[in-house]
Amino acid sequence: MTARTLVASVAFAALTATAVSAQMDDGGNPMVGGAAMFPSKTIVENAMNSADHETLVAAVVQADLVDTLSGPGPFTVFAPTDAAFDRISDESLSQLMMDTHKDQLAKILACHVVATNAMSDAIAGMIADDGGAHPVPTVGGCTLTARMSGDSITLTDEQGRVANVTIADVRQSNGVIHVIDRVMLPAM
Repeated sequence: MTARTLVASVAFAALTATAVSAQMDDGGNPMVGGAAMFPSKTIVENAMNSADHETLVAAVVQADLVDTLSGPGPFTVFAPTDAAFDRISDESLSQLMMDTHKDQLAKILACHVVATNAMSDAIAGMIADDGGAHPVPTVGGCTLTARMSGDSITLTDEQGRVANVTIADVRQSNGVIHVIDRVMLPAM
């Protein structure tokens, strides 16, 4: 199954879930990908509703991380959008989505997850306390560096690539999602 076919399959599931959830109250969370995000649902359940996170959901499925990210947490997930994944070549993304590269894909995804519930005000406080740059150790063994850019948080990966938090503080039953505009990579 190709990466694009897997994305299309997940997109269908997300559209089905969105039709059901559109009738519910969003509980004050920001909309993500045109969908309400419910604080009573898990990271995976909400991500499946976002039209902007179809590639991420497909990658989480391929890497066998659905059960982990549906677990009790708490987790902070820096969730790259489909546009962030579009910055990766189709060839590279297709290779990552192959069964033979499942471990590499899982490591990359785990570099977007922190084993705590960190809202943006707490992250901003840690950045200030650390003199403008706060190390963020991830469950994937990577360390991201959080900084402030005006009122927004940025993350720098181990390769020096910078992602902007475009939507912060999307509460989940098992943590929080911060939407980012770039895929974070570990040092190679």
